[in-house]
Amino acid sequence: MRTRAALIRAAQTMIGDGRLNAPVLEITQAADVGMGSFYNHFESKEDLFQAAVNEALDVHGALLDSLTEGLSDPAEVFAESFRLTGRLHRKAPEISRVLLRSGAALISSDRGLAPRAKRDILAAIEAGRFTVRDPELALVAAAGAVLCLGQLLHDQPERDDGEASDQLAEDLLRMFGIPADEAREICTGPLPTLEG
Repeated sequence: MRTRAALIRAAQTMIGDGRLNAPVLEITQAADVGMGSFYNHFESKEDLFQAAVNEALDVHGALLDSLTEGLSDPAEVFAESFRLTGRLHRKAPEISRVLLRSGAALISSDRGLAPRAKRDILAAIEAGRFTVRDPELALVAAAGAVLCLGQLLHDQPERDDGEASDQLAEDLLRMFGIPADEAREICTGPLPTLEG
């Protein structure tokens, strides 16, 4: 398991750096494992890179679930998840870069943020909190916003990640039908502490 984890970490670094054409030998050297060990765990480099993205999505999703588990309002769950994800672009830059490199493909992923955001959007619609006509388009808006926010935060290291995340989450809530004053209240409330 340590060898597999080392290979995944090396692949995440390569993906984050945009080095998708790195040869298997370079990946195994970065992981400090033998070339033969690679094929004990993965059939191909593409297999490894997919596992690296899946691992990043699973870690991110599990973190969001644990940090929002005490909330009962799906609009608050959605907003808190978005606000935390915005902050994670700075707190966990390697995972952030993996997510950004995966880009639009994440919207149809059954792992990580997309299925959770969709779940929260549907729950908020069912609870009468969101008034969106098309949950899929709401998901597209949220996913595009969180990915572009991540890129902006990487490009502008001086920008306050918390302020930007909160403002964008507030704008999304308003777009989804939450009154402006309530959206502001939800998005200025305290957040759980992120480790890192």
